[in-house]
Amino acid sequence: LLNELISIISPLYGGTFIDCTFGEGGYSKKILENKKNKVLAIDRDKDTHLFAKELKKKYKNRFQFYNIKFSQINNLEIRDNDLRGIIFDLGYSFNQIKNLNKGLSFNSKGKLNMQMGINNFSANEVISKMSEENLIKIFKIFGDEKFSKPIVKKIVETRKYKVIKTEDLTKIIDSVKKYKKSKINNSTKIFQALRIFVNEEISELINGLINAFNTIPIGGVLAVITFHSLEDKIVKYFFKSLSENK
Repeated sequence: LLNELISIISPLYGGTFIDCTFGEGGYSKKILENKKNKVLAIDRDKDTHLFAKELKKKYKNRFQFYNIKFSQINNLEIRDNDLRGIIFDLGYSFNQIKNLNKGLSFNSKGKLNMQMGINNFSANEVISKMSEENLIKIFKIFGDEKFSKPIVKKIVETRKYKVIKTEDLTKIIDSVKKYKKSKINNSTKIFQALRIFVNEEISELINGLINAFNTIPIGGVLAVITFHSLEDKIVKYFFKSLSENK
């Protein structure tokens, strides 16, 4: 959706843009093609600094990178008064999925993780220590998983005698959902729920949107790309609420 988003924020006119989900720098690079533009980029994942380093070398004072959560956007020092757009792409990059140490993929092995940076806990702590009741809530609310109860019951039984690793979790899920026919991987919803909970994605999104709205001047553009229904509902509610006459 690079071209679609770029057409919405109209960087051709020049100004300052905030890329709240820098990742591998796709949006920032495109915006910086216009010499009139500046980009302030944010990403909580410290591994993205390698991509940021390349852009800093090439664009110097027109590019700044901050290894913070996007909910902290209001802490940025915006020196000039020409902020034109703020963008959020809430998906994960291919490199993040491919990095098996992060544990976002079903193909990961070893200790559960799913931390994207600046975290208070990992998926391992959630699966190992969270109460049965709360695990069910997490999987139901953040993953919309219909088989939450039997999956959690099996997790609780298994963790009594072993530390549940990523591959163990996928096996547990498969054993419960073995007769369920679906186009998506059996583990998709559970992994989504864990990732959302570990990274506090819902509160991050809400605070990020509020602080972005308070940062952008009248006439500026706030653009958000969502990837699942929870994000979508929050963003649509947020925009609807702001667009009504009050």
